[in-house]
Amino acid sequence: ASFTISLPKADNTTVMIKLRPGLSPSCRIRMKNVIWSELKIKPGENVTFTFTCSTPEKYFIMEIQKNIDCVSGPCPFGDVHLYPPGLPRLNRTYTWDVKASTKAGLELKFSTSWLRQIEPGETCPDSISYNISSSIDKATVNIGTFCRNGSVSRVKLLGGVVMSLHLPWHSPLTTSGFNIANRASIKRLCIIESILKGESSITLMSPNYPLGFPEDELMTWQFVIPPSMRASVFFHNYSLSNCERKEERVEYYIPGSPSNPEVFKLSDSQPANIAGSFNMSLQGCDQDAQNPGILRLLFQVIVQHPQVDENVTHLVDLSKEKNMTVTIHLEGWPSHIPLMSEPMCLICKDPRTCDRVLTLTSGAVYRISFLCKDLSRLRITAEKGIGCMDIRWCQRKIYSLSVPKAITRLPIRLHKFIWKLLATDLINVEITSPSLKLQQHVPEQRCNTSYSYSIVSATPETELNVGVFCPGGSIEKIQMRNNITISLKTFGKGFINESVPQDLKMSFVPHIKDECTFTVSPKPKAKVYLQTPNWPYGLPPYVSVSWFIIVPSQQTARLGFSKDRVGVACETGRAYVNVKEETLGAEEIVRREDEPLPQPRNMYHSFWVNVSNCKPVDKTQLTLQFWVTFADKQIDLGIILAVVAGAGVLTVIGLTVYCIKKKKKTTQNPMVGVYNANVNTQMPGKKGLFGKGRQNNESHVYAVIDDAVVYGHLLKESNGSVAPEVDVYRPFDGPVGSLPPSPPPLSFRKDIKRSSNTEEEPPPLTDTDQDTYTFAHQKSGQSEDNGDVNKKDKGDTSVPLLENKEQDGLVE
Repeated sequence: ASFTISLPKADNTTVMIKLRPGLSPSCRIRMKNVIWSELKIKPGENVTFTFTCSTPEKYFIMEIQKNIDCVSGPCPFGDVHLYPPGLPRLNRTYTWDVKASTKAGLELKFSTSWLRQIEPGETCPDSISYNISSSIDKATVNIGTFCRNGSVSRVKLLGGVVMSLHLPWHSPLTTSGFNIANRASIKRLCIIESILKGESSITLMSPNYPLGFPEDELMTWQFVIPPSMRASVFFHNYSLSNCERKEERVEYYIPGSPSNPEVFKLSDSQPANIAGSFNMSLQGCDQDAQNPGILRLLFQVIVQHPQVDENVTHLVDLSKEKNMTVTIHLEGWPSHIPLMSEPMCLICKDPRTCDRVLTLTSGAVYRISFLCKDLSRLRITAEKGIGCMDIRWCQRKIYSLSVPKAITRLPIRLHKFIWKLLATDLINVEITSPSLKLQQHVPEQRCNTSYSYSIVSATPETELNVGVFCPGGSIEKIQMRNNITISLKTFGKGFINESVPQDLKMSFVPHIKDECTFTVSPKPKAKVYLQTPNWPYGLPPYVSVSWFIIVPSQQTARLGFSKDRVGVACETGRAYVNVKEETLGAEEIVRREDEPLPQPRNMYHSFWVNVSNCKPVDKTQLTLQFWVTFADKQIDLGIILAVVAGAGVLTVIGLTVYCIKKKKKTTQNPMVGVYNANVNTQMPGKKGLFGKGRQNNESHVYAVIDDAVVYGHLLKESNGSVAPEVDVYRPFDGPVGSLPPSPPPLSFRKDIKRSSNTEEEPPPLTDTDQDTYTFAHQKSGQSEDNGDVNKKDKGDTSVPLLENKEQDGLVE
């Protein structure tokens, strides 16, 4: 197809068709049988041409430039048309270069689609874009690049303007979408007007962004907003130049404000919660000629409906906290940036200081409010540091690792609370959960609570992921070396209810041998799964981990491993698994990495499981999981029967002995006692009372003798027999024992003491002076030494050996 372009000379329009940069000339332009790689049509020319290929849009682009002089003659104000007609379908750029006096202003007014400013390098969804530049004398300032369908309705400029419209070859657009009007001088570089009707967000940039704003210039943004809406301004990226005179600043003119204009530094928090329309101006300064620097700004304006509870404030008291920060943010922060179309959630420290992210620090009290329809989109992330540099100052102190009430009382869901525990090399950390205890999250025993703890032990060289734990398990204590990070992460709305009895506590302890030690105290009949830290990536080289499993005295534990071997190949050293019961003489089970692990076995006492790693060869890691079950102890039936049988045999033997003794007693005459008059009846005094040894002295004893042998002649009738001897002592010739004598019966000692008025009072009996008397029994012609006066052998020794009348007669 052939194309004819006719340009009247008075239009000052030039058309240029040229190859796209970087493409080979596979397609050419043919005009009057002459082949051209590019074509330039000047004002007053009429040209007919064709392309040598069927798809010229792949190879050529077209530029149409119209010069408008408003200085020497009248300006053609009004709608701007796309001229000339009948152009080939190529990617094309229309440029209108308008020359105007700096004493006058030009206004570009856009149709109802309006414009949206984009950052350099960004493209428009429909590939249609506008670029606006200001031309003052010979200097050109890039006001910005815009797409269609935005909120920028007008741009007012001082002096001339260069306006460009970029259209793709397939665009059906037939109008430029803007018109040009003449205005009085605006006394500043430009004014950009935005109309924001409903809830929306707009991003705008300073001229020349990301390059520098012109020196000592002033520009203004006008925001037209319904009075029922609220607007907030946020600076996302800015830099400052080096000023010699004046100061770079931002000024706000807010209708109804008692202090217009309100002046802010670029580093200040910008106004928020503004009711209705307002203006914002950026003022530059006189820059240092040697080192000017760059003034640039990228900011966002968010417009939303006022919230029902916008005047409701929430108290956050962090005055008693130390080393803690609390950040309130949108869900997914900081990796997720909300889309412009998403409703904004703002957090306000005061009615005019709001932001999408608010960080509160410890040591102060805050009253915050929210500009957000749906508070469920907000989250809280908090961090607290606890340190110990000297064990003498912090060894006995117990720290509670619970979320402060100042956070749980907010109507915002807690996302994560992080405790960073810092200590020197010789100080370690102990974590306890006395009542709730902890459960390790493993595939066979997953956590189903609304929150969990992730524990990481870290040094500058290595990091050991101890594991993920949740409340309601069997681990009551974990001891770890190095600096520890504990992260509480929530998974649902039930955290506040479940976390009321939080009992996780921490203390600093002296140096421990292993990298990590767990103390496990399971519930009765429980089954516990445990696994090595850093799962599934394996223990770091040369790391040792221990578990101490407490087995109650009434229970039996059964230990089993989840695989047959450790499954690691060592490059240096050996990997070991040790199992040992904590009881005297217990056998220690040791397995190397090349040996099979123990089969499931019963453990009757509390025991240790230790895993020590070597330096593994590449692509092999030490990962180990084991389980422990608990059950009540079962007593062996054979033992019960043996005990019952033994008790029966002992009962039979006892009955037999009793019967024999009973029979012997009934055949003997009753025993009587003979008193030795030369006995010292006082209590034993100090040591050395007896000058001779126990075997060769004549210590007086109470002899219990068969009456048939000693007193038989006294029992005979007086029918001509010899009169009995009275008060005659018969010495005892039997063997004497080595034990000290036992004291006489209490009743006898009492009577003797009472009847003796002339004898001296004996010295008191002390622990070191105790001595005892012995009773000797003579049976069947033999004498037997017995040192136990309380043994009821015959039944006679429980009463006084002599009647009271006989005792009275002996002392007269």
